Amino acid sequence: MSAADTRERVVLGRITGVFGIKGWVKIESYTDPVESILGFREWLLQQHATQRAVTVSEGRRHGRQVVAHIESYDDRDRAAVLVGAQIVVSRSVLPELGAREFYRADLIGLTVRAAGGAVLGRVDHFIDAPAYPLMVVRGEKELWLPATPPYLRKVDLETGEVLVDWQPGEETPPGVG
Repeated sequence: MSAADTRERVVLGRITGVFGIKGWVKIESYTDPVESILGFREWLLQQHATQRAVTVSEGRRHGRQVVAHIESYDDRDRAAVLVGAQIVVSRSVLPELGAREFYRADLIGLTVRAAGGAVLGRVDHFIDAPAYPLMVVRGEKELWLPATPPYLRKVDLETGEVLVDWQPGEETPPGVG
């Protein structure tokens, strides 16, 4: 997605595989809780250089992920072409955020600064680890930092910075890696 698309649209997840023989797909959801992605019945699927609008006919939580059936994809082979697609919705259909809440898409590209002032790099992407989400920061070296309190101290969208309770040279936090 281009920078303009990021302001207008938000990636909510991606299709990771097929599920069964009737055209259902497995979804890695970036929503919290994961089944909240099913509250959006109209998705834009982005894959390679193509986009396609689809409608979700039904879905449910399945372990740590979600499975869904997309209209017109009624068998396994047809649904297989969707694997790898990002699931995108218009920002206008998303709920209002509370205080200290942010969409991950809004943090991508922001400068990450340690509480002591050192610049650690920029937010590249997020990884959903079993215990908590990790913010992947690319700078002089790649860091995987928990995107939760107490590590994530402050997000300032106006200045384009994320303040973390982390010092250069610290080892990976407990429970990571």
